[in-house]
Amino acid sequence: MGQVIIGMDPHKRSATIEIINDREKILAQGRFTTDRDGYQTMLKLGRQHKDRVWAVEGCNGIGRHIAQRLVADGETVVDVPAKLSARARVFDTGQGRKTDPVDAHSVAVAALRAKGLRQVTVDDVTVALRLLADRRDGLGHARTDLLNRIHQLLLELLPGGAKKFLSAPQARTMLATIRPRDLVGRTRRRLASELITELVQVDKKIKAADKELTELVATTGSSLQDLNGIGPSGAARLIGDVADISRFATRGHFASWNATTPKAAPTTDANSPPAKHRWRPCAHSSDGCPTSSTSRWPKTPRRPGRAREDTWGRLFNPARPTRSP
Repeated sequence: MGQVIIGMDPHKRSATIEIINDREKILAQGRFTTDRDGYQTMLKLGRQHKDRVWAVEGCNGIGRHIAQRLVADGETVVDVPAKLSARARVFDTGQGRKTDPVDAHSVAVAALRAKGLRQVTVDDVTVALRLLADRRDGLGHARTDLLNRIHQLLLELLPGGAKKFLSAPQARTMLATIRPRDLVGRTRRRLASELITELVQVDKKIKAADKELTELVATTGSSLQDLNGIGPSGAARLIGDVADISRFATRGHFASWNATTPKAAPTTDANSPPAKHRWRPCAHSSDGCPTSSTSRWPKTPRRPGRAREDTWGRLFNPARPTRSP
């Protein structure tokens, strides 16, 4: 018996599968929940076939959680891109209508026909770096939001406001000099004090996150932080997003993924195409002495026709009376 493909259309709380053989014959179908009981029932159905491969759509997106559970249980899982399964769905049905059973079938057929699909592996340090980099970016956005709100309150409490690059100790020192007596002013001062306290906590979290990122990047053996302008967060982002560099077949594939263009090879004069003739406007000619480019036109000027009365300044011939005096 040949290899069996188990195509899966994953969702957050359910998964639809279809099992086909190497001749695209449907062996089994089913829809299962993704909780513990539903997952075990689906796994039991798939393990009835010895030589099996699980084909999951979107293993970097909605299908990540179910694909990682299968890999952790010792199953072989390949990632089927959504574009590939959509193409198989259109060619198979001729209409591209999306339903869960149709999607599971198209995923299985695409995995059976396609070559070189990426095999899913257990999450490694690159995934941890990506998670920590996302957390560090979120802390940075939170700090910017807190500073903007503090600046707004200080501008209403202190004439001239505060400087652009403001730290938590500097903001607290400035706030200590303000003693408003009215209710609105006291409320603003209290809110500013609470925001400064939150800013201190965010700064501590940012410092701890940078330290953790630096140590984790060092374990990978990367030297990205030696480059000018690359800090722990930037290095973690690059390593986490790129992950395994061997998944890119060529330099052009990697350049297409990161939206850059590889440098083209230099061309020689022998291989370069001939230069195009540069267009030059002809010289202005008069009626008495026309140029070669205008010699085909009659030498006697044509009598200009009458223009509309409301077109003065917008046409070559201005409006004039019907009869000349």
